[in-house]
Amino acid sequence: MAWFYLLIAGALEVVWAFSMKQSQGFTRLVPSAVTLVAMTASFGLLAVAMRSLPLGTAYTIWTGIGAVGAFAVGVLFLGEQLSAMRVLAAVLIVAGLVLMKVSASE
Repeated sequence: MAWFYLLIAGALEVVWAFSMKQSQGFTRLVPSAVTLVAMTASFGLLAVAMRSLPLGTAYTIWTGIGAVGAFAVGVLFLGEQLSAMRVLAAVLIVAGLVLMKVSASE
């Protein structure tokens, strides 16, 4: 169950990063509220996952999901640059996440 909570926490990190961008520096009410709610839920689920997962593993997976997810959302919905180097960087992050997950099983 801890891994499920961690995945949801990571997805919520993507939500709050996107909504923070949409809030235009917390000057728009609805995106600002979404940011705060998603951020609180993300941190809360991360804390629950950390009850049984190692700190390094949980935090790395959480931030990795957020980083790669925010990159994907930026490209897909915000028109951010898509280049071979940026894709390679995202692939390397995902490879690191897989290695972190595999090493946590030992």
